[in-house]
Amino acid sequence: MSRFSFLRFSQAPKRQVREHRSGVAKFLLHPPRWLSLALRLRGSVIPAILPEVLFCGGFGFLVTVVDLYLVNVHWPVLGSLIPSIVLGLLLVFRTNTAYERFWEGRRQWGNIINNSRSLTRLMWTAIDENSLEDRQGKIDAVHLVGAFAIATKQHLRGESFAELEPLLKPHQYKELQTVQNVPLRIALWIEDYLHQQHRRGHLSLYQLTYMDELLVQLVDAMGGCERILKTPMPLAYAIHLKQLLFLYCLLLPFQLVDNLGWWTGPMVGVIAFTLFGVEEIGIEIENPFGRDLNDLPLDAICLTMQQNINDLISAPIHRPRPVQPFS
Repeated sequence: MSRFSFLRFSQAPKRQVREHRSGVAKFLLHPPRWLSLALRLRGSVIPAILPEVLFCGGFGFLVTVVDLYLVNVHWPVLGSLIPSIVLGLLLVFRTNTAYERFWEGRRQWGNIINNSRSLTRLMWTAIDENSLEDRQGKIDAVHLVGAFAIATKQHLRGESFAELEPLLKPHQYKELQTVQNVPLRIALWIEDYLHQQHRRGHLSLYQLTYMDELLVQLVDAMGGCERILKTPMPLAYAIHLKQLLFLYCLLLPFQLVDNLGWWTGPMVGVIAFTLFGVEEIGIEIENPFGRDLNDLPLDAICLTMQQNINDLISAPIHRPRPVQPFS
């Protein structure tokens, strides 16, 4: 082996050490993403379960004081009253059911996005326009598709429909003030526009049928979201689970006090944090249409849809010129 190759081989570990040291320095100066995520409070369930955790931890501290200074209250037999596996299965069922509702809501909104894009694209390219009035009418109709998504969002949240005012004509917005199901009325306006264009000869029967099918799928997706919203978790199940969690956490200090002493309160608080946190996650995501950080980003979805519609309107349409017959 030559001297040059030997020196090159001997210097390689030093470069690795320097790189390793720079990685350590970077780790100390910039905490990893998992650490910042673990210490994050915004969006977590800690504010919601903090009173329950403090109550259970405080009760564990009270049991410790009674056991050390008054009377022995160590009763390990209480651990068999509520089997841990039963409580775990109940929590798993609660969380899985809530996540199924969350994912079903996301799937229905995915259908709304895809069908809205397909419908607006076909309306913009397939419907003929012979005048400026035809073009303006088509622009208004395309905006109705975006208004349908916004109205569905507000309908699911039980909020006012003031966000729709810039997208509608004054008489349309006034008419919606007396309507119970606003998205359904907007879908009726879109369908009426499509049939009107078909009667005028601006839309073929095949195109009308396909657009009507997309509109039906939009209304079906809205109905799927309504089904999630109006079918909450059975109240008896939620109450019974909460009662079992409280009973389990309140019985824990009597089982742990003899072995943990003054650490009984903190340990009970940690266990309560785990159990009540899992339950609270299920409560957070079982209705995915709200404004919490754990809900679906419906505002961002509707804003993206509006931007797509504006881009579609601003895009030029290149129509082929009719072939001139030979003279």
